[in-house]
Amino acid sequence: MAFAKFEDIKAWQEARELNKRIHQICERAHIQRDQSWIDQITRASNSIMANIAEGNDSKSDVEFAKFLGYAKRSASEVRSHLYYTLDKNYISQEEFSVFSDRTNTITSQISNLIRYLYKSKRKIRSQG
Repeated sequence: MAFAKFEDIKAWQEARELNKRIHQICERAHIQRDQSWIDQITRASNSIMANIAEGNDSKSDVEFAKFLGYAKRSASEVRSHLYYTLDKNYISQEEFSVFSDRTNTITSQISNLIRYLYKSKRKIRSQG
């Protein structure tokens, strides 16, 4: 399963949508005063996309899987920050559930891709 472009990876597409939605929340007036939280959650959200993209350009499946692991951990970090967001009443329980479900979907997609890469055991990846 070689992807010619990182944009073809479903987990990257989902992470991009999550990233857009996170940034929309951060634009809310009552959240703007919490700049340190905004910085943390947006960095973590951006990191999901960036690590998937960077990993796709790896020369081996093992290296790609390593970057996917970073992306997966970033998705977990975003989910943790979402609890803070809920606890501070920045978002509703319904919004939290939607965001949390999206991070779980991304984590699952990344896990499946990592499993596939380790099963393939290719040393060198074909570059598109």
